Order: sequence, then C-alpha cells, then structure tokens
Amino acid sequence: MGFLKRSYAAVIFAFLYIPIFVLIVFSFNASKSRASWDGFTLRWYADLFDNSAILNALYYTLSIAVLAALLATIIGTLAAFAMYKDMRPWEKKIVMNLTYLPVLNPDIVTGISLMLLFIFMKINLGFLSLLLAHTIFNVPYVILTVLPKLRQFDNNLYEAALDLGASPAYAFRRIVFPEIMPGIVTGALFAFTLSIDDFVISFFTTGSGINNLSILIYSMARRGIHPTINALSTLLFLAVLILLLAVNRRVVRDKK
Repeated sequence: MGFLKRSYAAVIFAFLYIPIFVLIVFSFNASKSRASWDGFTLRWYADLFDNSAILNALYYTLSIAVLAALLATIIGTLAAFAMYKDMRPWEKKIVMNLTYLPVLNPDIVTGISLMLLFIFMKINLGFLSLLLAHTIFNVPYVILTVLPKLRQFDNNLYEAALDLGASPAYAFRRIVFPEIMPGIVTGALFAFTLSIDDFVISFFTTGSGINNLSILIYSMARRGIHPTINALSTLLFLAVLILLLAVNRRVVRDKK
C-alpha cells in the first residue's frame, strides 16, 4: 500500500514538473524549433535582455504584481482582523460567503465586470485599472490565508494588552501581527503569484501600451512562441523557487 501511495505521488509530481523541465532544457537549445536539439547555447538569454517588448512587459508585470500584492495584503489583513474581531457570527458567515464568491467565480466574469465598472466610473483603462483589478482579485485570497491564523491566535493576549493600556492599533502591531505573520506572508506570496500568472482579468482591464507577460505571450502564441520566452520562463521559475526556499527557511528557523 505504501508503494502505491509513493508511486501515485511520484506520477503526480512528474506530471506537474516534467513540462517545466522540458521548457528549461529547450531554453538552451540552439534551434528555434522544439522538434530537434541542435546543441547548447545561451543565445536566447542574451536575446532576452535585448528584446525591448519583453523587458517592457516584464517591467509592467513585476510592478503590478508587487504593488497589487502589497495593497491586497494590507487590505486583506485588516479585513480579516475586522471579520474576526468585530463581526457577529451571522455577519461573519455572510461576509465569508461573499469572500468565497470571487474565488469561485470564473475569471472571465470578473474581468468583464471590472472592465464595465471602470468604464462606468470613467477610469481610463491602463496601468491604474490593471493595478486596481489585480488588487481586487487578490484580496479574497489574502483574507482566506490570514483568517485561519487569527482563529489559532489566543485572543486573551490581545485583551490583556488592551487592559494594560495599549491602544487597539498598538496591540495589533505588537501582539497580533507577529503571531499571524506566516499567514500574511503566505497571502502576499499568493497575491504576487496570482498577479504574475493572471491573463483573463488583465486582458479585459488593460489599455493600449500596457502589456504584461501573459498578454504578450498570448499575442506571440498566434505567430509561434519565440525561444526567448523559454529563457524568460526559466528565470521566473528559478526566481520563484529561490523566493519560496528563502521563505520556508525563515519559517523553519522561526519555529526552532
């Protein structure tokens, strides 16, 4: 039975990671074709840093991802704390159902709805609309990662801090915040990753001249993916992997 479980897990991980491994290998292929191997080269990595369209899209992708993750983490953390501390059970149930709705809702519905909202509010589609859309999209995920940590928190510590004269803001910053930090970091990483990955919402809420990587790659796919995209994807994968390893190392160190 143990052998079957391990085999099943190995098949799942192979299904997930073999395509990424193939992408990394072909980022060093001298041929533009993915049907043959013509030797090892670093040409596509050099071409990547000479391609202004890709670098421009990368700039907007990372700018939107960082700002949206920051805003969503702040808003989501405060919203989770308000839900945990100030809402009655029936109010919390209603708000939780409303929080689940954007997560379960198809992205195309959310994208079209946000586009119509921005047009109605006379917000020009561009950097600002894209940032607002990604922030709105990410907030529920932050709430759903921070709220479980708040439920694990001993509320008597917060009440004791208030009884000793601390203001609610000071008690939250010095008592609650350090305890729920793992949930906040997880929510921020979720928001950052989802923002980089998103295509549908970006497609409906961006304007002319503002392209992120997902939109750029979609436009390239109709003509054929250039090998520089393989190089870029490899670098992004390694960057995210290093970030996750650093976060996990810090969490393990804090637990010890």
